Amino acid sequence: MTLAIFGGKPVRDTYLAYGQQWIDEEDVQIVVETLKSPFITQGPKIEEFEQSVARYAGTKYAVAFANGTAALHGACFAAGIGTGDEVITSPITFAASANSVLYCGGKPVFVDIDERTYNIDPHKISAAITPNTKAIIPVDFTGQPVDMDKICKIANEHNLVVIEDAAHSLGSSYKGRKVGTLADMTMFSFHPVKHITTAEGGMIVTDSAEYAEKLRLFRSHGIRNYDLSKDEGPWYHEMVELGYNYRMTDLHAALGISQMQKLDAFVQKRREIANVYNQEFSKLEGVRVPFQLEGTKSSWHLYMLSLELEKLKVGRREIFEAMRAENIGVHVHYIPVYMHPYYQKLGYEKGLCPIAEQWYETALTIPLYPKMSSYDAESVVEVVGKVVGYFLK
Repeated sequence: MTLAIFGGKPVRDTYLAYGQQWIDEEDVQIVVETLKSPFITQGPKIEEFEQSVARYAGTKYAVAFANGTAALHGACFAAGIGTGDEVITSPITFAASANSVLYCGGKPVFVDIDERTYNIDPHKISAAITPNTKAIIPVDFTGQPVDMDKICKIANEHNLVVIEDAAHSLGSSYKGRKVGTLADMTMFSFHPVKHITTAEGGMIVTDSAEYAEKLRLFRSHGIRNYDLSKDEGPWYHEMVELGYNYRMTDLHAALGISQMQKLDAFVQKRREIANVYNQEFSKLEGVRVPFQLEGTKSSWHLYMLSLELEKLKVGRREIFEAMRAENIGVHVHYIPVYMHPYYQKLGYEKGLCPIAEQWYETALTIPLYPKMSSYDAESVVEVVGKVVGYFLK
C-alpha cells in the first residue's frame, strides 16, 4: 500500500515493534547464576524480588505471581469476591481486568471512560453501585494513574475494596505518591512489553497483612504449612482453601531483581520519548496527543494517538496499514472488553459505554520503549506526519 501511495522504499528498512523488553548481560548473568543454584523455584529469589518491589512502591507487603492475570485473580479472592458479587471496572483494558472477577464467580460492571484521560470516569461510578457491589478495579490505562482520590472516597462511602490494575503504571505517581500506595491492593505486570520484565510475572502490593496472607495461600494450592512441633510430624501441611499453582519461579524473580535496578532509567527514557512525541504531534493536524490529568506523572507504558477522523479521508484501518507498510509497528489498545464474543454471550451489549466505543474507533498505539534509539523515535514522527498528512481532507 505504501509503495502505491508514496513510491520508493519505506522510511525504515527494519520493522519497529510497538514495545520490546531490554535484556542486558547483567540480567543474563543473574538468571544463569540462579539456574546453577540449588533453587530454581520456590527459593530465596522470590522473597528478594518481592522485597525489592515493596520498597520501590512504598508498601509493607508484596506477593509475586506467575503473571499479572493470576495476581488479579488472587486479589479478587483476597477481597472476598464470590458468586453474585459485582465489581466495577473500565471497558478500556486488557480482558484480564474483568476476567479475574468472572474467575471468582462475580459480575464485572463496566463504567464508561473519561473522554480526556481514557481512564474510568469517577463521576459515573456512584450510579453503577448496587447492594451487590463488592469492589472497584480501576485501570491505569497507558501508565496514567486514575483519579484515585475520587475513587477511594466513593469506595470508603460504600465500604468497597479498591484493587488498582497498575499493569501499565509501575513507576507512575499520583499527587506525589507512588502508584502502589493508593489502593487496598495494587497489581503490577512484568510481561516483556512492560516497564520491567520477568518474561511472565505479576505482583500484588498491599499494606494489609490479612490480604498478603490470603494472596500467598491462594497462589500455592491453598496449602498452609504449620509449625514443625505439631504432633503429626514435620511433614504436616493443610489445604485450607481451593487455591491454584500461581507461583513465580526463582529464575523469573532473579530477572526481576536485576531489572528493578534499571526501572527508573527505563521510565525516564520512556518519558523523554513521550515528550518528543507530545511536542511534534501537538503541531500535527489530524491527531490528538494524550491528555495528562493534573497531579499525575505517567510512566508511559503506551503512547496512544487519537485520530481526528472527521479531518481524514480514510478510517483508522487505512492509517494503520499505511504505517505498518512503512515498518512502524502500530497497534490498537483495546477493544472494549464487553464487545468480545464471550462477554456478548454473557449478555453485555454494544452501546453500554458510548464514550469508550467512540474512542476505540480512533485509537492508535505507536512505538514507545526504552531501547528505542533517537533514529527510531524520529522515524516514528516522520511516518506519522507523512501518513496522516497524506490522508488529510
